[in-house]
Amino acid sequence: MLIAQLPVAGEDDDRLRTPKSNNSGQDQAALDEYACDRSNLPWVIFRAAHRANHIAALPARSRSLLAALARTVDANRPFAAIFARRELLTGRALQSMRTFYRSLDDLEGEGFITRPPQKRHGDAGLFGRAYLHLTEKAAALLGLVDEPAAPADQSTPTSAAQDRSDSTSLSLRTPCVTVADGAIYKDLYPNNQKRQPATLPTDLHRLLSLGFHQFLIFKLMREARLQSKRLSDVVEVTWDHLKQAKRPISYLRALLRSPVDFTHQIRAKVFARAEIERTQVKALQTKDTVQRHAGATFFDSANERRFVLSADGLEITVHHCRESKPRVRIGNWAEEFAAALGGGMLEPATPQREFIFTSKLASVVPASTTERQSATRDKPAPARATVIAQSLNDMKRLLRQAGVGERSPARLV
Repeated sequence: MLIAQLPVAGEDDDRLRTPKSNNSGQDQAALDEYACDRSNLPWVIFRAAHRANHIAALPARSRSLLAALARTVDANRPFAAIFARRELLTGRALQSMRTFYRSLDDLEGEGFITRPPQKRHGDAGLFGRAYLHLTEKAAALLGLVDEPAAPADQSTPTSAAQDRSDSTSLSLRTPCVTVADGAIYKDLYPNNQKRQPATLPTDLHRLLSLGFHQFLIFKLMREARLQSKRLSDVVEVTWDHLKQAKRPISYLRALLRSPVDFTHQIRAKVFARAEIERTQVKALQTKDTVQRHAGATFFDSANERRFVLSADGLEITVHHCRESKPRVRIGNWAEEFAAALGGGMLEPATPQREFIFTSKLASVVPASTTERQSATRDKPAPARATVIAQSLNDMKRLLRQAGVGERSPARLV
């Protein structure tokens, strides 16, 4: 059928199609032009900018610049320097650079801002930045600080008027209602923000003398913790080398990356230091013990040895009951003596102990004398030594004669 054919029905020409547009770039540019700043200002800053725009005594250009300064100043420190470039302030005030300078002159003339002179850097001799500051008049007018209370007038005030003035001042200081958008009333400087501690550890203060900044030390402490180390241990072990390094910061970071166990070295140092201190304390205790018992006499538990200290405490005399003469000991005997005395192995001399030791000594001495006499009887007679000497002389004579007989043929030739 002809009605079903495409040329006759014309379905392709009558069908609705989506128009193609090439103006997508122009639409995006238009959206960008009509975009606005979406940042939320604190209520105090919003009020200050609003008051700045409604000061009738100032020209329009000065009001715009004062509103821009009110948006830029720190609400917690209204008299501090305003850290903002000229491009930022001119953009917020919608002014050219020449109009911007004229507005600054107007505000300075009215006493709203102060412009300190530009300073030079002492090291390089270059000019630094010149910052703007709000005056007390401007801060009070913008509501950044509390306005001074007016003197009381005795003729007009009533209780109702005072209540109205107090309510008006309170309504200007704080928002009158609570709205859903709480971000407007948030503080720019919250107290719960994470900050570095105010002071460094005591053992890391010496890094400041090597050119380390306080915040760099905190950063190095974090890097050391990531490497399973303690910055205090690394500095304690390598301090002698660290203070002689040309680049101590790079050297310390290389130490933090190294696989050295500085904690073990610290423990070894602490143990060695404790051992030295223990030895010194023990030596002092030993010396004190010897000086306290200088010139005293002691016996062992079996009353077989007698120990007598000299008056100056430099030597000790030990006499055994089986020996006829005592022995004098010098050198490192004081430590052993103090240990024996502290362990209860030595007891002070008493008349009873002295009597027991003397009786043992008297019973042992005669027996030793008898043994010495019997040993003297067993010695060989002195004649045997004479015979041996005579035999040696005969052998020497024979050897001389034999040597002369061998050399005689050589002389005949």
